[in-house]
Amino acid sequence: MPVKAPPPPVVLKTPESEKITINMGFVDLGHIDLLVAEGFYSNRTDFIRTAIRTHLASHTDVLRQAVSRKMLVLGLQSFSAADLEAVRAAGQTLQIRVLGLAVLAPDVSPALAGSVIDSITVLGAFHASPAVKAALAGRIR
Repeated sequence: MPVKAPPPPVVLKTPESEKITINMGFVDLGHIDLLVAEGFYSNRTDFIRTAIRTHLASHTDVLRQAVSRKMLVLGLQSFSAADLEAVRAAGQTLQIRVLGLAVLAPDVSPALAGSVIDSITVLGAFHASPAVKAALAGRIR
């Protein structure tokens, strides 16, 4: 009888960005389109990204101090069921604090998340199953 191979590990594909929608006045939009037409930017998105990055750069010191003061993890923080099981086995709980992207893997059950996670503060995006988000609703800030 052949030996059954173990299933392949779950590999998460983390998105590089989050889509947002903004409303703009027609004149502002026309100005952006004019700059694109004149070759200053490749498209509207390029203009908006550049404007946002420029504005954020003007506040670098304030942002750095706030990240430190609020004790935020910068970038991506991801947790699998195995990660949360290890926390539970150690008799500990988590206070997740992220500036960027926080991910609870698809293998994390609502019960496991609820037993291990005290609070979640995310400035950016939080990806988890709808059931896990519902189980943590009162703990997400």
